[in-house]
Amino acid sequence: MRNILITLFAIISISSVLAQQDKRLKGLEKELNEILKATKIPSFTVAIVEGKKIIYAKGFGYRDYENKIPADTNTLYAIGSSSKAFTSSILGQLRQEDKISFEESPVKYVPDLKFYNDQMNNNIIIKDLMSHRTGLPRHDYSWYLFPTNNKDSLLLRVEHQEPFIGVREQWHYNNFMFLAQGVIAERITGKSWEENIKERFFKPLGMTRSSVSIEELEKSSNAAIGYELKKDSIISKMDYYHIAGMSPAGSINSSVNEMSNWLITWINKGKFNDDQILPEAYIDEAISSQMVISGALPDKEFPDMHLSNYGYAWFLSSYRGHYRVEHGGNIDGFSSNVAFFPSDSIGIVVLTNQNGSAVPGLVRNTVADRMLKTQKTDWAKRFTERKLKAKKEEEEAKSETTSSKIENTKPSHILQDYTSKYSHPGYGEFNIINKNDSLFANFKLKTLYLKHVHYDIFEPFEVTKTGIDTTDTGLLRLNFITNDSGEISLVRMKVEGALDHPIEFILKPNIIDVDKAILEKYVGDYELSGTTIKVYIKNESKLYLFVNGQPEYELLATDKHKFSFKTLEGYKVEFVESDDESITEIILTQPNGTFKATRK
Repeated sequence: MRNILITLFAIISISSVLAQQDKRLKGLEKELNEILKATKIPSFTVAIVEGKKIIYAKGFGYRDYENKIPADTNTLYAIGSSSKAFTSSILGQLRQEDKISFEESPVKYVPDLKFYNDQMNNNIIIKDLMSHRTGLPRHDYSWYLFPTNNKDSLLLRVEHQEPFIGVREQWHYNNFMFLAQGVIAERITGKSWEENIKERFFKPLGMTRSSVSIEELEKSSNAAIGYELKKDSIISKMDYYHIAGMSPAGSINSSVNEMSNWLITWINKGKFNDDQILPEAYIDEAISSQMVISGALPDKEFPDMHLSNYGYAWFLSSYRGHYRVEHGGNIDGFSSNVAFFPSDSIGIVVLTNQNGSAVPGLVRNTVADRMLKTQKTDWAKRFTERKLKAKKEEEEAKSETTSSKIENTKPSHILQDYTSKYSHPGYGEFNIINKNDSLFANFKLKTLYLKHVHYDIFEPFEVTKTGIDTTDTGLLRLNFITNDSGEISLVRMKVEGALDHPIEFILKPNIIDVDKAILEKYVGDYELSGTTIKVYIKNESKLYLFVNGQPEYELLATDKHKFSFKTLEGYKVEFVESDDESITEIILTQPNGTFKATRK
């Protein structure tokens, strides 16, 4: 332990001395402190790599803002999607081992993986997963609101997730395709993604404190707490987000000291301490253009910044005439950026504990301007000016915008009628309850208060430990739809912006257990206008209804004497009890009316 502490102290001391000697870094800390102040960020840490060395590393601000515990270069942060390059690199190693080809279908390695249509099933190859060109939009609410630890079951949702365009027609970011890469590696190696990351990268790169889960982060010493900035001034603590089964897309936690070893590997053609960690051929391919993101033409303000392409888990661009490879990351309470300039042998990693923060980019650019000896921009000043401008434009837009809310309307049903489970096969299931005359949507990790807007439309607001802030209005709304019988049958949510229509979550009646002795009271024949309706029990405890010439229908108990058809929307059965508690009639409710059948 003593030797480790001495080594870490030596790294910090050497980088500090080198920084003082390097004229490029003179005055850097003053600029970085200006960024800290302008952005009201709790903390950030930054490391600069040149060649095979860390030439500068330092922490700014507090990893624990409430207790004013400073951040340092060994502080652990969640790096979010900066993890993606690790995941794709496993496949790069496996290709070198002749265990995979990027030109093959992912279904070859994961036979239970299916896509939305045959065009996708027949044409998507592994390279498409690595460069975001499958035609799938993000569908991020599917994993964010409906998490599961089982990677395989999470991947099965892809079959029900609609594309917005054809394969390889347009770039679009998608986390599920990096989950798929992690699962492919698991099937080939027989080891979990987590084991592969630790064995293939953490161990040979000396990333001894880095981890792959929130559970590990919570047990670590010197770990940052995540925060968000509310109302431009309030630094508010956020809970860690457990990424669970989506881990291959963004669950690594690390420090700038250890991430520097990852950068050194990429800058030096896959080598670290003379060991070939990544194949050089893979490095060259991963940082070359595999898909165009946008035109990204030069503008008047920055004529020497252009190009926007994507490799394998890396964004590619030209920064002031220098080829830049980078990837950011964002997850609740944390933002990061990992970047390098391969032609200049320079790398920069920035880790922060601020949600959706601009700081990683501001710090990266500030450092790059100095290290590349290019024209300098006061990025902190530019951030402040743009923020003030955006705030002014927002206020002007508000004053000119009339509310779309239709006043003096109310829901078409009593609140209790909206309560039930709602489900979509590509997302998951959530439950709406009625509590204290208000509706709440319960998801696995979050609870949302549903505020009535107008008619059958509600707006969700997250319930936190400090309460519900309904002033922070979002764009997401829940639109409840009725069937032909006038009953609530589904809710529509625009949870995927790339699609031109909302996602529909079908209402699933709340099912109750009924004792077999009670079910037996319903068994018998019932007559409706000369047609016999048979009710019987199968498989010991399941009630069925059958009409000659139709399939048999399983009935699901929803209340006392009340059942829904398992496979038919809007069809219900109620068994009528007489004074002597015997069943004498059934009432059939269906979209075209209500009918009564008498027991024979």
